[in-house]
Amino acid sequence: METPHAAAEAALTEQVVERFAATPDPRLRTLMQALVRHLHAYVREVEPTEAEWLAAIRFLTDTGKMCDGKVRQEFILLSDTLGVSMLVDAINHRHAGGATDTTVFGPFYIAGMPERACGENMAATPGTPALVHGRVCSTDGTPLAGAVLDIWQTAENGMYSGQDTAQPEGNLRGRYRTDEDGCYAIRTIVPVSYPIPTDGPVGRMLSATNRHPWRPAHLHFMIDAPNHRTLVTHLFNQGDPYLESDAVFGVKPSLQVAYEARPADHPLATRFGFDGPFREACYDFVLEPR
Repeated sequence: METPHAAAEAALTEQVVERFAATPDPRLRTLMQALVRHLHAYVREVEPTEAEWLAAIRFLTDTGKMCDGKVRQEFILLSDTLGVSMLVDAINHRHAGGATDTTVFGPFYIAGMPERACGENMAATPGTPALVHGRVCSTDGTPLAGAVLDIWQTAENGMYSGQDTAQPEGNLRGRYRTDEDGCYAIRTIVPVSYPIPTDGPVGRMLSATNRHPWRPAHLHFMIDAPNHRTLVTHLFNQGDPYLESDAVFGVKPSLQVAYEARPADHPLATRFGFDGPFREACYDFVLEPR
Protein backbone atom coordinates (compact mmCIF):
# COMPACT_ATOMS: atom_id res chain seq x y z
CA MET A 1 0.00 0.00 0.00
CA GLU A 2 1.38 3.40 -0.96
CA THR A 3 2.38 5.54 1.99
CA PRO A 4 1.36 9.21 2.27
CA HIS A 5 4.99 10.19 1.79
CA ALA A 6 5.32 8.12 -1.40
CA ALA A 7 2.09 9.57 -2.75
CA ALA A 8 3.29 13.10 -2.10
CA GLU A 9 6.63 12.41 -3.78
CA ALA A 10 4.93 10.91 -6.84
CA ALA A 11 2.55 13.86 -6.99
CA LEU A 12 5.48 16.27 -6.97
CA THR A 13 7.05 14.45 -9.93
CA GLU A 14 3.83 14.66 -11.94
CA GLN A 15 3.45 18.34 -11.05
CA VAL A 16 6.93 19.09 -12.41
CA VAL A 17 6.28 17.00 -15.54
CA GLU A 18 3.05 18.91 -16.14
CA ARG A 19 4.90 22.26 -15.98
CA PHE A 20 6.64 21.27 -19.22
CA ALA A 21 3.44 20.21 -20.98
CA ALA A 22 3.11 23.51 -22.85
CA THR A 23 6.62 23.36 -24.34
CA PRO A 24 6.07 24.32 -28.02
CA ASP A 25 8.77 22.07 -29.45
CA PRO A 26 7.45 18.47 -29.10
CA ARG A 27 10.93 16.93 -29.02
CA LEU A 28 12.09 19.33 -26.29
CA ARG A 29 8.90 18.55 -24.37
CA THR A 30 9.67 14.82 -24.56
CA LEU A 31 13.27 15.34 -23.48
CA MET A 32 12.41 17.53 -20.50
CA GLN A 33 9.52 15.44 -19.22
CA ALA A 34 11.53 12.21 -19.49
CA LEU A 35 14.47 13.89 -17.75
CA VAL A 36 12.26 14.87 -14.82
CA ARG A 37 10.73 11.40 -14.51
CA HIS A 38 14.08 9.58 -14.59
CA LEU A 39 15.91 12.08 -12.39
CA HIS A 40 13.14 11.96 -9.79
CA ALA A 41 13.13 8.15 -9.96
CA TYR A 42 16.89 8.12 -9.31
CA VAL A 43 16.48 10.40 -6.29
CA ARG A 44 13.68 8.23 -4.89
CA GLU A 45 15.81 5.10 -5.38
CA VAL A 46 19.03 6.28 -3.72
CA GLU A 47 17.45 8.74 -1.25
CA PRO A 48 20.45 11.09 -1.08
CA THR A 49 21.08 13.14 2.02
CA GLU A 50 21.05 16.90 1.57
CA ALA A 51 24.83 16.86 2.01
CA GLU A 52 25.19 14.25 -0.75
CA TRP A 53 22.99 16.25 -3.11
CA LEU A 54 25.03 19.39 -2.45
CA ALA A 55 28.20 17.39 -3.13
CA ALA A 56 26.71 16.28 -6.46
CA ILE A 57 25.95 19.89 -7.38
CA ARG A 58 29.49 20.91 -6.47
CA PHE A 59 30.84 18.03 -8.58
CA LEU A 60 28.92 19.26 -11.64
CA THR A 61 29.98 22.85 -10.92
CA ASP A 62 33.63 21.76 -10.79
CA THR A 63 33.14 19.80 -14.01
CA GLY A 64 32.00 22.96 -15.78
CA LYS A 65 34.90 24.95 -14.39
CA MET A 66 37.38 22.47 -15.92
CA CYS A 67 36.09 23.13 -19.46
CA ASP A 68 38.32 25.62 -21.29
CA GLY A 69 36.32 26.04 -24.50
CA LYS A 70 39.11 24.62 -26.66
CA VAL A 71 40.67 21.26 -25.76
CA ARG A 72 39.56 20.47 -22.23
CA GLN A 73 35.89 19.40 -22.19
CA GLU A 74 35.31 17.78 -18.83
CA PHE A 75 31.61 17.14 -19.48
CA ILE A 76 32.46 15.03 -22.55
CA LEU A 77 35.03 13.21 -20.41
CA LEU A 78 32.34 12.58 -17.78
CA SER A 79 29.91 11.32 -20.42
CA ASP A 80 32.64 9.08 -21.84
CA THR A 81 33.64 7.54 -18.51
CA LEU A 82 30.01 6.84 -17.58
CA GLY A 83 29.49 4.98 -20.85
CA VAL A 84 26.84 7.47 -21.97
CA SER A 85 28.79 8.62 -25.02
CA MET A 86 29.05 5.05 -26.31
CA LEU A 87 25.35 4.42 -25.62
CA VAL A 88 24.38 7.54 -27.61
CA ASP A 89 26.75 6.39 -30.36
CA ALA A 90 25.14 2.92 -30.44
CA ILE A 91 21.61 4.35 -30.60
CA ASN A 92 22.50 6.71 -33.43
CA HIS A 93 24.16 4.04 -35.58
CA ARG A 94 21.77 1.12 -35.27
CA HIS A 95 21.17 0.87 -39.01
CA ALA A 96 24.68 1.44 -40.39
CA GLY A 97 24.79 -2.02 -42.01
CA GLY A 98 28.09 -2.69 -43.76
CA ALA A 99 29.68 0.59 -42.65
CA THR A 100 32.76 0.86 -40.44
CA ASP A 101 31.95 0.78 -36.75
CA THR A 102 31.81 4.11 -34.97
CA THR A 103 33.11 5.04 -31.54
CA VAL A 104 33.36 8.06 -29.23
CA PHE A 105 34.39 11.48 -30.51
CA GLY A 106 36.37 12.31 -27.38
CA PRO A 107 37.15 15.69 -25.83
CA PHE A 108 40.40 16.59 -27.64
CA TYR A 109 39.42 17.40 -31.23
CA ILE A 110 40.54 20.77 -32.63
CA ALA A 111 38.94 22.13 -35.80
CA GLY A 112 40.91 23.81 -38.55
CA MET A 113 44.06 21.70 -38.42
CA PRO A 114 46.56 21.72 -41.34
CA GLU A 115 45.60 20.39 -44.76
CA ARG A 116 48.10 17.65 -45.56
CA ALA A 117 49.17 15.93 -48.76
CA CYS A 118 48.90 12.19 -49.25
CA GLY A 119 51.60 10.55 -47.13
CA GLU A 120 52.68 13.78 -45.45
CA ASN A 121 54.22 13.38 -42.01
CA MET A 122 52.02 14.90 -39.29
CA ALA A 123 54.43 14.09 -36.43
CA ALA A 124 56.62 16.94 -35.19
CA THR A 125 57.61 15.01 -32.04
CA PRO A 126 59.63 11.77 -31.69
CA GLY A 127 58.15 8.30 -31.85
CA THR A 128 58.22 5.06 -33.80
CA PRO A 129 57.68 6.04 -37.46
CA ALA A 130 54.49 4.63 -38.96
CA LEU A 131 52.47 4.59 -42.15
CA VAL A 132 48.70 4.16 -41.95
CA HIS A 133 47.02 3.69 -45.30
CA GLY A 134 44.06 2.13 -47.08
CA ARG A 135 40.90 3.11 -48.92
CA VAL A 136 37.62 4.88 -48.19
CA CYS A 137 34.59 3.34 -49.92
CA SER A 138 30.81 3.41 -49.83
CA THR A 139 28.88 0.37 -48.62
CA ASP A 140 28.51 -0.85 -52.22
CA GLY A 141 32.29 -0.82 -52.67
CA THR A 142 32.47 2.38 -54.70
CA PRO A 143 35.71 4.25 -53.88
CA LEU A 144 35.13 7.73 -52.48
CA ALA A 145 37.48 10.22 -54.11
CA GLY A 146 38.12 13.47 -52.23
CA ALA A 147 36.92 12.16 -48.88
CA VAL A 148 38.37 14.21 -46.01
CA LEU A 149 40.05 12.34 -43.14
CA ASP A 150 40.49 14.55 -40.07
CA ILE A 151 43.11 12.82 -37.87
CA TRP A 152 44.37 13.37 -34.33
CA GLN A 153 46.40 11.40 -31.78
CA THR A 154 48.62 11.87 -28.72
CA ALA A 155 52.37 12.27 -28.71
CA GLU A 156 54.53 9.66 -26.98
CA ASN A 157 54.04 11.50 -23.67
CA GLY A 158 50.35 10.58 -23.86
CA MET A 159 49.14 14.14 -24.43
CA TYR A 160 47.47 15.85 -27.38
CA SER A 161 48.66 19.09 -28.90
CA GLY A 162 46.59 21.87 -27.40
CA GLN A 163 46.48 19.89 -24.17
CA ASP A 164 50.30 19.94 -24.04
CA THR A 165 51.49 23.50 -24.70
CA ALA A 166 55.04 22.30 -25.45
CA GLN A 167 53.81 20.69 -28.68
CA PRO A 168 53.14 22.67 -31.87
CA GLU A 169 49.35 23.06 -32.17
CA GLY A 170 49.18 21.02 -35.38
CA ASN A 171 51.36 18.21 -34.10
CA LEU A 172 49.88 14.78 -34.81
CA ARG A 173 46.82 16.39 -36.36
CA GLY A 174 45.83 16.98 -39.95
CA ARG A 175 43.28 16.78 -42.73
CA TYR A 176 44.08 14.28 -45.48
CA ARG A 177 42.11 13.60 -48.67
CA THR A 178 41.62 10.44 -50.67
CA ASP A 179 42.81 10.24 -54.28
CA GLU A 180 40.70 9.30 -57.32
CA ASP A 181 40.78 5.65 -56.23
CA GLY A 182 39.65 6.42 -52.70
CA CYS A 183 43.15 5.77 -51.28
CA TYR A 184 44.66 7.63 -48.34
CA ALA A 185 48.09 7.56 -46.68
CA ILE A 186 49.18 9.09 -43.36
CA ARG A 187 52.73 9.33 -42.03
CA THR A 188 52.76 9.50 -38.25
CA ILE A 189 54.15 7.67 -35.21
CA VAL A 190 52.75 4.51 -33.62
CA PRO A 191 50.05 5.55 -31.11
CA VAL A 192 50.62 4.88 -27.41
CA SER A 193 48.34 4.09 -24.48
CA TYR A 194 47.61 7.07 -22.26
CA PRO A 195 45.59 8.08 -19.20
CA ILE A 196 42.70 10.50 -19.58
CA PRO A 197 43.16 13.65 -17.45
CA THR A 198 42.79 12.90 -13.75
CA ASP A 199 43.36 16.39 -12.33
CA GLY A 200 39.64 17.26 -12.33
CA PRO A 201 36.34 15.92 -11.01
CA VAL A 202 36.29 12.99 -13.46
CA GLY A 203 39.67 11.88 -12.15
CA ARG A 204 38.39 12.12 -8.57
CA MET A 205 35.37 10.01 -9.54
CA LEU A 206 37.58 7.32 -11.08
CA SER A 207 39.84 7.25 -8.03
CA ALA A 208 36.91 7.04 -5.61
CA THR A 209 35.42 4.11 -7.53
CA ASN A 210 38.73 2.24 -7.95
CA ARG A 211 38.77 2.61 -11.74
CA HIS A 212 41.89 3.20 -13.83
CA PRO A 213 42.05 6.14 -16.29
CA TRP A 214 43.85 4.42 -19.19
CA ARG A 215 42.85 4.33 -22.83
CA PRO A 216 44.36 1.80 -25.26
CA ALA A 217 46.59 3.27 -27.98
CA HIS A 218 44.55 4.63 -30.89
CA LEU A 219 44.33 7.03 -33.79
CA HIS A 220 41.22 9.23 -34.13
CA PHE A 221 39.38 9.61 -37.45
CA MET A 222 36.54 11.84 -38.56
CA ILE A 223 35.81 11.10 -42.22
CA ASP A 224 33.52 13.14 -44.49
CA ALA A 225 32.45 12.42 -48.07
CA PRO A 226 29.61 13.93 -50.12
CA ASN A 227 26.24 12.20 -49.73
CA HIS A 228 27.54 10.00 -46.91
CA ARG A 229 27.18 10.08 -43.13
CA THR A 230 30.20 11.43 -41.29
CA LEU A 231 32.17 8.59 -39.72
CA VAL A 232 33.75 9.19 -36.29
CA THR A 233 35.91 6.30 -35.18
CA HIS A 234 39.30 5.12 -33.86
CA LEU A 235 41.87 2.59 -34.96
CA PHE A 236 43.21 0.73 -31.92
CA ASN A 237 46.59 -1.00 -31.70
CA GLN A 238 46.20 -4.77 -31.63
CA GLY A 239 47.53 -6.32 -28.44
CA ASP A 240 47.27 -3.18 -26.33
CA PRO A 241 46.92 -4.09 -22.63
CA TYR A 242 43.91 -1.78 -22.16
CA LEU A 243 41.70 -3.06 -24.97
CA GLU A 244 39.50 -4.95 -22.49
CA SER A 245 39.27 -2.14 -19.94
CA ASP A 246 39.18 1.12 -21.91
CA ALA A 247 38.25 3.89 -19.48
CA VAL A 248 35.65 5.23 -21.93
CA PHE A 249 34.30 1.88 -23.25
CA GLY A 250 35.16 2.79 -26.85
CA VAL A 251 36.87 -0.38 -28.13
CA LYS A 252 35.27 -2.57 -30.81
CA PRO A 253 36.97 -5.69 -32.25
CA SER A 254 36.53 -4.47 -35.84
CA LEU A 255 38.59 -1.34 -35.14
CA GLN A 256 41.86 -3.03 -34.20
CA VAL A 257 44.92 -2.94 -36.47
CA ALA A 258 48.44 -4.38 -36.36
CA TYR A 259 51.44 -2.11 -36.88
CA GLU A 260 53.75 -4.46 -38.78
CA ALA A 261 57.53 -3.89 -38.82
CA ARG A 262 58.96 -2.89 -42.20
CA PRO A 263 62.68 -2.55 -43.13
CA ALA A 264 64.32 0.59 -44.43
CA ASP A 265 64.51 -0.88 -47.95
CA HIS A 266 60.79 -1.65 -48.15
CA PRO A 267 59.19 -0.19 -51.35
CA LEU A 268 56.89 2.02 -49.22
CA ALA A 269 59.91 3.56 -47.48
CA THR A 270 61.11 5.16 -50.68
CA ARG A 271 57.63 6.16 -51.78
CA PHE A 272 56.77 7.93 -48.52
CA GLY A 273 60.19 9.20 -47.50
CA PHE A 274 61.13 6.97 -44.58
CA ASP A 275 64.88 6.94 -43.95
CA GLY A 276 64.86 3.87 -41.72
CA PRO A 277 62.63 1.05 -40.46
CA PHE A 278 58.98 1.87 -39.86
CA ARG A 279 55.65 0.28 -38.98
CA GLU A 280 52.79 -0.23 -41.43
CA ALA A 281 49.07 -0.47 -40.63
CA CYS A 282 46.41 -1.01 -43.31
CA TYR A 283 42.70 -0.30 -42.91
CA ASP A 284 39.82 0.30 -45.31
CA PHE A 285 36.96 2.53 -44.15
CA VAL A 286 33.37 2.09 -45.34
CA LEU A 287 30.93 5.02 -45.15
CA GLU A 288 27.16 4.78 -45.03
CA PRO A 289 25.23 6.69 -47.74
CA ARG A 290 22.78 9.32 -46.51
